[in-house]
Amino acid sequence: MLCRVATFHIDGLEPRRVTVEADLRAGLPAFTVVGMGDRAVRESRERVAAAIANSGYEFPNRRVTVNLAPAALLKHGPGFDLAIACAVLVASGQVVAPALDRIGLYGELALGGEVRPVRGALAVAEGARAARLAGLIVADESAREALLVPGIDVHAVRTLDDVVAVLEGRRPAATVPAQLATGPAPRAVRGPDLADVRGHAAVIEALTVAAAGGHNLLLSGPPGTGKTMLARRLASVLPPMSPAEAIEVTRIQGIAGRQAEGLVRERPFRAPHHTTSAAALVGGGALPRPGEITLAHRGVLFLDELPEFPRNVLDALRQPLEDGRVVVVRGQRSAVFPARFQLVAAMNPCPCGHAGDGERCRCAETDHERYRRRLSGPLLDRFDVLVQVLRPSQAELSAPASTTSAAVAERVAAARERQEFRRKATGAACNAELDVRGVRAAVRLDDAATSHLDRAYAAGALSPRGRHRTLRLARTLADLDGADDVTAQHLLAALGLRLDGVGLAA
Repeated sequence: MLCRVATFHIDGLEPRRVTVEADLRAGLPAFTVVGMGDRAVRESRERVAAAIANSGYEFPNRRVTVNLAPAALLKHGPGFDLAIACAVLVASGQVVAPALDRIGLYGELALGGEVRPVRGALAVAEGARAARLAGLIVADESAREALLVPGIDVHAVRTLDDVVAVLEGRRPAATVPAQLATGPAPRAVRGPDLADVRGHAAVIEALTVAAAGGHNLLLSGPPGTGKTMLARRLASVLPPMSPAEAIEVTRIQGIAGRQAEGLVRERPFRAPHHTTSAAALVGGGALPRPGEITLAHRGVLFLDELPEFPRNVLDALRQPLEDGRVVVVRGQRSAVFPARFQLVAAMNPCPCGHAGDGERCRCAETDHERYRRRLSGPLLDRFDVLVQVLRPSQAELSAPASTTSAAVAERVAAARERQEFRRKATGAACNAELDVRGVRAAVRLDDAATSHLDRAYAAGALSPRGRHRTLRLARTLADLDGADDVTAQHLLAALGLRLDGVGLAA
């Protein structure tokens, strides 16, 4: 007897439908799984056989052949266990499942018959909906994630017996908890707050501009002046994610194996160590997996001690910063990962960190030059805001905080609302995503601002890319002021943030 069951395989970030075909026929007892599976798939034979026996059913004493179609798709992971077990039970006549062709199954089996969660439940639920299946059976721990996808019945199970009850129509689908039916919760400042910062009023203003427009930010200054402290507080002033962004982030984190209690409501903040490899940062591996820049999608990627990262690792960021995605090609396979993140980096001005202090800095000019060469010009050109973080005075350290994350977040939210209002005309969620046409539609310069920009470009202070990014930055400054047009004041402030910070960018 032949039985077919629908399941799914995560290819990069995309769910691919897989049909599990189980065929039982007379012959010497054997259990074979074919269809380009990796070691975890091949080992499913032992898990499935033990789970069936330990759940009170009988594993067929016949020749059992299981095919995972399409056979040309390389498959990996234990997520096929549940579909294989049910296909064998139905093919052997032990279970009657009239609705099997309308239900997908996705989960790992323990030897005792328990159903274990597998990464990517949200993506699989989206795949089941796209395949027009009526329902999806997943482990109880994965149900909250799968329930985020409307239009499909999710059945949460704990054991193989529960699965059989669903297939036979004796167990209803799970319901959507009230807290999952709504969008992201209103902002509540948690964790690091700008109220902890003393001094650095100018740096906080630069941080506000970067957050308001989603601009890349580079902080430079001596060690211990608060660069890392400031960078880690950027997430506290960013606007909350939209429902669509929250679903996108939850989907990525689920595929990466980070189980979430329902919808992810906070923007990601990733801070990889400077020993991170290029593959770990941008994604890769024999089976392409998302890297840190994809895990930071719709959030912040913080690179502390920027010059300590290998240059080839940093240069791998250049294309994703422009395109908002990364394409990983391995052999005959390729995967496209989203990478729309805000880059924040911190660095010292020289190897010892005290450049400009004649008494404390002992670096030779060759040391300074070698240190600067660790960062390529094209990478530095992709930072919109460059600011020096200087040592605060004793009076500043003793004074009250100049602002709080809640106060800055209100200004950022007002600026983002203006950008959202222009989204239909520009297609960009924030000013940092404006393309050439978007800049032309959103940025109107007065004569004085045009004159300042032309002089800066003629003097060689800006590259064509730098000119474009300066216009986007000036648009953000105008949004913070609630202005429709970009004035000379906004343009000069943008040039100051881009060119006067550390003297490294073009």
